[in-house]
Parts: sequence; structure tokens; C-alpha cells
Amino acid sequence: MNEKQIAGEKAIEFIKEGFTVGLGTGSTVYYTIMKLGELVRNGLRITAVSTSEKTTKLAEAQGIKISDINDVQKIDITIDGADEVDQYFNGIKGGGGALLYEKIVALNSEKVIWVIDSSKMVNQLGKFPLPVEVVKFGCQKTFDRFTSLGFNPTFRMNEQFHFITDAGNYIIDLHLGRIENALKLEQIINSIPGVIECGLFIGMVSQIIVASNGTVNIFNK
Repeated sequence: MNEKQIAGEKAIEFIKEGFTVGLGTGSTVYYTIMKLGELVRNGLRITAVSTSEKTTKLAEAQGIKISDINDVQKIDITIDGADEVDQYFNGIKGGGGALLYEKIVALNSEKVIWVIDSSKMVNQLGKFPLPVEVVKFGCQKTFDRFTSLGFNPTFRMNEQFHFITDAGNYIIDLHLGRIENALKLEQIINSIPGVIECGLFIGMVSQIIVASNGTVNIFNK
């Protein structure tokens, strides 16, 4: 069993009968969904909301019914992955392109758990490119603004075409190398017209499950 599977399946222990569960997107949460599907098929009753079309298809294939987030009263717990996490429980997300929906679901959750392998824990955020979701209109101008700020932007591509998010937007990845002040950077980025959301998740996670060398460590905020 690899580290991603260990972390992903461990999170299942925090799901209770009758919970409304937010399902994240990514290679680690894949194992959460697969295990959860097994439990649902064996009688566990939950309500689930999804953070991406990819997750919805995977969950439904496992027998997990996905509800519209607008139709649920609350989300008891969301289980998601992360691309980088620091010791202050801040993270970078969006490597899979689902950062906008992931942030909406997380913000409306009573508890957020990130499941990661040990390679995702870092002393300083920024080595992983920071995803920013932008509207198509004026996207080159937004890109130029990032360039002028020294953010080293690149458009995310799907072969020769722009990557399109589930919301129909583009993603610009910022190659920063090092993020000194995540909160200030988030405020700067989100203040630029054309930006919808950035992949900095600050103060949103309650618990982190980290798998390393066959063992699991759980960190609570």
C-alpha cells in the first residue's frame, strides 16, 4: 500500500453515518473515494458533494450519489488533498485544476481534512507553482500584470490548447519559488480584475493526515 492510499483511506475513519461529505479532487482523495464507495455499497448512508466533474464521475461509478451543494444544509466534513502544506496549516492547491470549487466547498464545511503523502509537507510554500483561475476575457492582460509583478506566469495548457476549468475559465500558474507572506500575496492576487480565485488556502484546514514510510501522522490545528 503506497503513502497516498494509506492517507486517503485513513480519512474514512472520520466519516459518520448521516454525514454530508465534501469530496475533493486528486490522486490521494481517489483512495478515499474508492474506500468510501465500498462502505456505501455495504450500507453506509451519507450525502456527498463534489469539487469537480472528475470526482463526480469517480464517486458515482462507486455508487456514491452526488448532491448539488446548493441543496445541502451543511457540509459536515470535507476530505481533500493538497500540493504543498506548511507547518502553519497553509497550503497550495489546484494542481488538478479544481481550486475554485475546492475552496467553495471547504469554506462551507464544518471540518476540512487534507490527506497527503510526506512529500507534500514543506518548510516554505512556493516551490509548487501557484494556480490562479482567471476569466478568459482579458486573460493576456491579467497574464501581463502577473509578469510586471515578477510572478513568472505561464498559462496552463492541455497539449496545444488552454486548460479549461469546470467553470469554463483558464488557469495561470505562478512560478514563485518562495512565498514569504501567503496572506498578503493572496490579497494582491485576488485584487486584480480578471482573477477569480488563487490556490492559496489559508486557515481553512482543520486536520492534516500525512502518510510517511508506511505510517500515518495526524496533525490537528
